[in-house]
Amino acid sequence: MIKVLHFFKTYYPDTMGGVEQFIFQLARGCHRNGIESVVLSLSEHADDHVMQMDGHLACRAKTDFQLASTPFSVSCFRKFAALAAEADIIHYHFPWPFMDLVHFASRVKKPSVVSYHSDIIRQKNLLRLYRPLQRRFLSSVDRIVATSPNYFATSDVLSEFRHKVSVIPIGLDKASYPQPSAERLQYWQTQFTGRFYLFVGVLRYYKGLHILIEAAKGNDYPVVIVGAGPIEAELKAQAAGLGLKNMHFLGLLPDEDKVALLALCYGVLFPSHLRSEAFGISLLEGAMFGKPMISSEIGTGTTYINIAGETGLVVPPSDPAALRQAMRHLWEHPQQAAEMGAQAEERYWHYFTADKMADAYTRLYQEMV
Repeated sequence: MIKVLHFFKTYYPDTMGGVEQFIFQLARGCHRNGIESVVLSLSEHADDHVMQMDGHLACRAKTDFQLASTPFSVSCFRKFAALAAEADIIHYHFPWPFMDLVHFASRVKKPSVVSYHSDIIRQKNLLRLYRPLQRRFLSSVDRIVATSPNYFATSDVLSEFRHKVSVIPIGLDKASYPQPSAERLQYWQTQFTGRFYLFVGVLRYYKGLHILIEAAKGNDYPVVIVGAGPIEAELKAQAAGLGLKNMHFLGLLPDEDKVALLALCYGVLFPSHLRSEAFGISLLEGAMFGKPMISSEIGTGTTYINIAGETGLVVPPSDPAALRQAMRHLWEHPQQAAEMGAQAEERYWHYFTADKMADAYTRLYQEMV
């Protein structure tokens, strides 16, 4: 049995982001292939309790402080070294500069792979300081995995290491999502009678929701926003300032309610406008539930999931008028929207299942061992 240690700054149950979902789906899928996985992350609430997480283990080290959104931990060095000693492969999840420091300080001589989730986009000044360590870290690992051919083709960093880069798309297991009860479906049908657009995700700066709010001006298509995040109050203030009555902020919801809304919605909106959005797991969820999608062309995995004119519409980033027009087009062409949704689901089953992802990583692990 191959033992894999995953290392990332946050994990369930503390945070519920896209990388956390990816690690969960990967560890769960690889368990079926006989791979034993342990996830080490940092947490404000860390203790020595090891959590069982559907076929794998999750351990946490105490976060001591944060710098530029990067958590640091003194105790993590010891925990990482102990867990790495028991592992056959170390699986890093980039970017996280503290992870690079732990990697070198621990001097672990084990095969290592990096899932490259995103270029560093926002902290340009700090990136100048970090770049030498980043280059040394990526040079030191054995393999690097990009999550889509689109991101691989457009990342200057990945192009430098193309000799050891593989592409394995992120996959989801639809069976791992709860089946909403008839009562929950009925509840949301009474809340939003008729058709509505849906956005699901953490409310962050790169999600483009300020563009979506601007695009919603001048039409009455209901838009449901599921999720919370650091710019939630700012977005609500923007919508209120424009006098919008068609924007509905629901905050965080249980998975059953999220699935109910995915099942009921007319289409999925994903207006992320910066390359910080490297893949778009919430967009993939829309495809998995057979919904037409509207996304922006930012040279990342979003346009690997959503093929323009086939599974949905793709618009230029940061263009409210283009987004508004795309919303109008889908709304006024329900037959085409339904056909796009069916093609989106077909593409999910062909490229993006958790089994396909887990099988590809299992082969990679076996090669590395």
